[in-house]
Amino acid sequence: MTTTLDDAFSIDHLLTDEERGWRDRARAFATERIRPVIEQDFEDKHFRRELVAELGALGVLGMHLKDEGCAGAGAVSYGLVCHELEAADSGWRTFVSVQGSLAMSAISKFGSDEQKAEWLPPMARGERIGCFALTEPEGGSDPAAMRTTARRDGDDWVLAGVKRWIGLAALADVAVVWAATDEGVRGFLVPTSTPGFSATAIDGKLSMRASVQCDVVLEEVRLPASALLPGARGLSGPFSCLNEARYGIVWGAMGAARDCLEVSIERATTREVFGRPIGATQLIQEKLANMLVEYEKGMLLALHLGRLKESGRLTPTQISVGKLNSVREALTIAREARTILGGDGITNAFPVMRHMANLESVRTYEGTDEIHTLVLGRALTGLAAFA
Repeated sequence: MTTTLDDAFSIDHLLTDEERGWRDRARAFATERIRPVIEQDFEDKHFRRELVAELGALGVLGMHLKDEGCAGAGAVSYGLVCHELEAADSGWRTFVSVQGSLAMSAISKFGSDEQKAEWLPPMARGERIGCFALTEPEGGSDPAAMRTTARRDGDDWVLAGVKRWIGLAALADVAVVWAATDEGVRGFLVPTSTPGFSATAIDGKLSMRASVQCDVVLEEVRLPASALLPGARGLSGPFSCLNEARYGIVWGAMGAARDCLEVSIERATTREVFGRPIGATQLIQEKLANMLVEYEKGMLLALHLGRLKESGRLTPTQISVGKLNSVREALTIAREARTILGGDGITNAFPVMRHMANLESVRTYEGTDEIHTLVLGRALTGLAAFA
């Protein structure tokens, strides 16, 4: 008798009815709306924009926020949604992260009442798209060295600089742009129709092909004083938003891992070599067992971090543990899955190579392995080794 991943470790029993409801709705959406088209969309480099409003109707955009129009769901519910979307494709979990955990979170945390009222309800409905412009071409790991500037000119602000790898920027209605000022790093809400703002989708990607990442140019972009996010001063502002997105990755990467593991189990029980299913061999069973152990450990860690977040006790260091572990183990699981699938594993008849390619991007954004390793090293020794 075979055991499914859902009951192998009884994680279901650790969830509330509400959490299971969010998970099941997200799984149904991913199954019905993303999976049937994702391989072709990945091949065609196509972002299916019509799904944005459907995700809004599902209630998952900014679902963890308690502002007007947002669902106010718990951290575990949000994590489970990320898990289900990334099991279909990392690009769609990335969209939900950029929209909700980055752009909407920045407005929720640091925006004025007027800014929140203007942007958050339509963004939650998927009627408007936001992006989060922090990373620059020279590298994303040292935002303190950003070259994008904002200077005062009378009552206005004028922004100048270049950003890179900005998710959704070519589709966005508003960009949360972080710039260096005489007062330190500040955040600005920049309608993308503002003269001087331009965004160009980055081509040639071999990863995240069903989503959009862009180069952004800010050429003397003039903004009124009301564009400033009043509550954000210094790098603690963007960092707090990044931690929201990193938390979602802890769950999401395990979704990609789960999909690879499920495909591996199905293949191991149906493909026959030497007159029997390959899953009847000890070596394949060892691979599957190791993959299951790391998947379940990753899920239990994600759940633990979610409960800490809901109680207000989650720290950035703990998030670094989760992000580093989930992505690293998901990649290991994907690579083992490819070996079980044999030569067919490199084709788009199976999702494994797509997940593997996407996870290489997830490994880099929201903090590389190296940065999270140094965060943990600092926590253990009290000594910073970033430079």
